[in-house]
Amino acid sequence: MLSRITAFLYGLACYLMFLVSFLYAVGFLGNFGVPKSIDSGAQVPFIKALAINSALLGLFAVQHSVMARQWFKRAWTRIVPAPVERSTYVLLSSVALLLLFWKWQPMGGVVWRVESAIGRFTLYGLYAIGWLTVLVATFLINHFDLFGMRQVWLHLRGRAYTSLVFRTPGLYRYVRHPLYLGWLLVFWSAPAMTAAHLVFAVATTAYILIAIQFEERDLVRAHAEYAEYRRQVPMILPLGSARRQETSNVPKTPALETEA
Repeated sequence: MLSRITAFLYGLACYLMFLVSFLYAVGFLGNFGVPKSIDSGAQVPFIKALAINSALLGLFAVQHSVMARQWFKRAWTRIVPAPVERSTYVLLSSVALLLLFWKWQPMGGVVWRVESAIGRFTLYGLYAIGWLTVLVATFLINHFDLFGMRQVWLHLRGRAYTSLVFRTPGLYRYVRHPLYLGWLLVFWSAPAMTAAHLVFAVATTAYILIAIQFEERDLVRAHAEYAEYRRQVPMILPLGSARRQETSNVPKTPALETEA
């Protein structure tokens, strides 16, 4: 029982670390309310800043992608107990994000600046909608499973973990990846788009588009039903004439859209 309590407390600590990184990210990308944001701090030469920022983004991308692959999980759970595997993934993702926030270098230069009050209000509104979309999307696919709390809670109660059944509630009836849609709104809704912010937005957008291909290839290979869902529902933007289904019986691995 003690090991179950320890696992639960570890999972809770990992979840709290996620909350810290999530809340800091709101201020970091929005340039408000945090000690260091995406455009604050002393500037270093552009090439040096670009190299550091690229390394930070690359570190996060590698950690986020490699640890999400099934072959890595099979090897990883020989070392890390299965009930805390997801929590450990969340912890390391949060640490990678906090490192990025800490060591990120401003790069100077303004690509665009929206001066009108209406334009700025609209972009800040889209920024808020993006964060809301991200949060809502996680709850639609079981927020606590996504961030490891369901796993350690079931373990605490002595119950075996059961995989979630994939459904398409709410936003998932219109796009396959509403969480990624929310992230794109967050990354690009900037009244003042600086060089540093543009590098971040371009790199993370490219990462999302590449990650989706790997995710969906794995899902189609594992679950034949996903191919039909992919034909029916657009990927990110709710455009086109794709038929939208109410539900799908595709078994869904936890955290589909963050296991990039």
